[in-house]
This record gives sequence, C-alpha cells and structure tokens, in this order.
Amino acid sequence: MPPVSNDTTTDASSRAARFAAAAPGARRMLGHDVRTPSEALNAAAESVDPTADWDRYGEGGLISELESRVASLLGKPAVAFFPSGVMAQQAALRCWTDRSGSRRVAIPDLSHLLRHELDGPALLHDLRYERLGTGRQLPTVEHLDAIPGRLGAALLELPLREAGFVLPSFTELAAFSARCRDREVPLHLDGARLWESTPHLGASLAEVSALADSVYVSFYKGLGAFAGAALAGPEDFVAEARQWRRRLGGTLYGMTAYAASALAGLDEHLPRMAEYHDRAVEIAALLDERGVRVIPDPPHTRDFVIYAAGDPETLNENVIGVLERDRVLTVRGWMSADVPGWSWTEISVGSATMQWTAREVADVIGSVIPG
Repeated sequence: MPPVSNDTTTDASSRAARFAAAAPGARRMLGHDVRTPSEALNAAAESVDPTADWDRYGEGGLISELESRVASLLGKPAVAFFPSGVMAQQAALRCWTDRSGSRRVAIPDLSHLLRHELDGPALLHDLRYERLGTGRQLPTVEHLDAIPGRLGAALLELPLREAGFVLPSFTELAAFSARCRDREVPLHLDGARLWESTPHLGASLAEVSALADSVYVSFYKGLGAFAGAALAGPEDFVAEARQWRRRLGGTLYGMTAYAASALAGLDEHLPRMAEYHDRAVEIAALLDERGVRVIPDPPHTRDFVIYAAGDPETLNENVIGVLERDRVLTVRGWMSADVPGWSWTEISVGSATMQWTAREVADVIGSVIPG
C-alpha cells in the first residue's frame, strides 16, 4: 500500500513560508499602515502630553485620561481599562449574572464568546448560553421572546463579525433594547468594532451606547492600538468589574503604553471611520461588477466579506504571486466556503487602503481570482 501523501500540507507550509518571506516591506492595500515597533512607540509617545504620569496598577496617569475620554465618547458614567476584550466581557457578564441570580445569557449563535474563547466564560463563570437565532441570523426581538424564563444578561455583537460584519438598523437595535428593559434583562454590547459601526447605524457612539447597560470596546482592531479594551457602564458596575479584572490577573503593574497607543488611535482613526466606510462601499461595488460576491452588500462597516469561485490553494498561490512579483500585499488569505468550489476572505479598509484608489484595490484583488 503506497504511503499517504501530504502534499497539501507541504504546499500550505511552503506558501506560508513564502508569504512570510515576501510580506515585510511590501505595500499593503488593506487595513492600517504597518509600523515597526520603534515607529509605533514613537507615534504613541508623540500623541500624549509629555508631562503625563505613569499609571500604577491601572490607576492614574494616561489610563485615567483614556478612561475619561472613552466615558465621554460613549456617554457612560464610568469606564475601566482591560488588557483584553475576552477578560472585559467575562467580567461584564459575571457582574450582571451575579446581580440577577441567573447564569443564563442570551447570545448570538456566532458570537466571539462561543467560537473563539475555548469555553472560558462557561468554565470560569458557569455561564449558560441561550442562542439568539441560529447561524448568520442577526438577533431580533422575536429571538429574545423565544427564550422563556429569567435571563442574567443579553449580549449583542456590533457588528456580528462571523456573519460578515453585519449590523442591525438603529431602529431594530432600539427595539431589542426596549424588550430587554421590559424583561429587566441587562443588555451588554460586544462593541469590539463599535467605533466603525456608527455610519451605518446613523447614530453617535453615545446614542448607540445609551441603548445598553454596559458596553465593551476594543482599542487594537479599528483603532490600531497595541492591545487593550474598555468596559463602560454604571459606576457601581464598573467598580465591581475592576475587582474581576484583578481576580482574572488583568490589573497589571503598568499599562501606560497601552493607553498611549489607544489615545493615538482615537486621534488618528476615529475621525476617519466614515471615510473608511465610504471607501469600503466603493471597493465592494467594483468587486461586485467583477462577479465577486459581497457580504453584506453594501458593506455595513469598513470590514466586509467577499466570496469568489475558485479553490483556496489557487487563490492563495495567486496572492503570493502578486506579493512576490509586485511587492503588493492584498488579502491575508482565502479559505474554503460552504459552497464547493468557492472561497472567501475578509476585506478591511484602513489608512493603508486610503493610499490607493478604490479601482486600484478592486483591480488587484480581482487579478488573483481565476477567470
């Protein structure tokens, strides 16, 4: 019996090595500009008051400045900085479920907590999940009504990344919020990408946040900071969440560098979110003309998903070919779609993208797709 071939694994490893070798120094088409650690640290330092002090265990200095700024943006009484969003949301849901006396949390079927956190919220906090719909469905009032009994909290992810960075309308969001309040269910927003959601929702950050009892936002995704997140809500709730931050090992001795980069990201990228979204819509329309399937169409945020005919191996080989030949980095990688013979990838518009025209971006992405 001949040995089993692992050519596919070998080819994938070879492509990964070629990608890693060619990517440094290439001109990016998507996302934000890539800086060296030295450049990023200098940019963060230049964005803050030179007389600012260090924080100590998350208190004072630039951490306090960042928390105050986010509280003002979100219109919430209090904010706590967390080193990670995973920790921030575990703290939020633990606080709400402790208060309500129920460990049942209503959550989207494609929530980050269910798909990417190794069952942490369930294992560490005994949370029990109740699905708000199935698959790519956006949670609705009807989904909430279908869950009987007492709930400790409800969570909405804005946008729902695994469904294609999809958002409800502001009216739909307000209706869901009202039903939560009718049922006395605390509503928590997983706002990892909330910064880029306001153009589609047609509302300010404060108006969106007012619909929820607590809100988590990320600093490293749309804002390009080193790391970190914030949890906003009532003062007593945030004080309790700070205790959970300490219990979970998140009250680091010093977090000033994270705060400096987050403040720099707020200055650099937050004012441009509508511009990034508009460019995403332009690029998506041009890709659609080339027979590429866009989800959602048009995009709801600066991020969206595209589907194209072709297998991932061929598409990724073509991406690397453009990278090696033209020193241009398009998408990070294509993956197999549910439909045989099709592949998908994510498109993210940022400061790097704005250095290209929409047509240039669409032409290069289209060039890697067979036919």
